[in-house]
Amino acid sequence: MKLQLVPLHEKYKKNLNEMMDEWCASGERIVPSALTRCNYHDFDQYRNNIENKENNGPLVPDTTLFCLDEDRDIFVGAVNIRHYLNDFLLLNGGHIGDGVRPSERRKGIASKMIGLALKECKKIGLDKVLMVCDKENIGSAKSIQNNGGILENEIVVDGVVEQRYWITIN
Repeated sequence: MKLQLVPLHEKYKKNLNEMMDEWCASGERIVPSALTRCNYHDFDQYRNNIENKENNGPLVPDTTLFCLDEDRDIFVGAVNIRHYLNDFLLLNGGHIGDGVRPSERRKGIASKMIGLALKECKKIGLDKVLMVCDKENIGSAKSIQNNGGILENEIVVDGVVEQRYWITIN
């Protein structure tokens, strides 16, 4: 399985629709939440609004990239990289939000995708990143740990125990 992170381009319209249709049909919350900023069925609007270019209240500049399985030509997930942390993201959110489409889980994709996202973080000048996950999401915690994540602490946010991991980028 050859994975790469790609920006959303016109040639990936079908890939996006297939992944998002599957995620929506599953009834699960779509993560990273940046994928739900607007309606993906309006491709041009979606592509133009998938990233935040400026500091807007709780939002900071970010980059959203899609994880393409080159061998099968499908999107298997996505990452949202926040360029820096504000108080909200420092508490609960972190630098990287990631998600793997439901049919592609438990295949090691999240660990590989996070590794690729860390390379992107280095390109924008980050040398240490925060990742956060629900304590009950053992798969997510393992994916973070597989990339060098060190648990700093656990906090409760809206009744959910969140684990906060720091990763030093080499």
